[in-house]
Amino acid sequence: MTREVFIAHVEREQEALRGFLLALCCGNKSDADDLAQDTLVKAYLSLAGYQDKGKFRSWLFKIAHNTFLNHKASCRTMESIDEARRLIGGNEADASFEHQDLYLALRTLPPKERSAITLFYLNGYSIKEIASITDVSQDAVKQQLSRGRDKLKAKIRAS
Repeated sequence: MTREVFIAHVEREQEALRGFLLALCCGNKSDADDLAQDTLVKAYLSLAGYQDKGKFRSWLFKIAHNTFLNHKASCRTMESIDEARRLIGGNEADASFEHQDLYLALRTLPPKERSAITLFYLNGYSIKEIASITDVSQDAVKQQLSRGRDKLKAKIRAS
């Protein structure tokens, strides 16, 4: 892939990448932007490993997912939505963002469950695609989705 083709792909997928990372970072735009930048650098440096057979977005999201998991600050989970709300104190998440309550609830999930929920419900990936992006089995994805849904339901009911 040439540099120009890479740039064209990135321009087409940049908004989706930022949205994915924003959800994983529970509305923390600063962390999401940092992770997006790291992801794009890693993707560019890994171009030799990209095979044009798959979707560029899936390949890019796989890099973003791994970057997210390696980013320790984004992976801290909260016990409750109220704890997440106290932590951000209106500074971390954009208070006017329409999904702020969802981000607070997502913050209570472990990173792998958060990733599965985000990829499935917010990005529309299939279980098979999520398994490929996250390097786990389809059964593991199903389990993460089930556990994540159950935890979200319980947290939202409790708040």
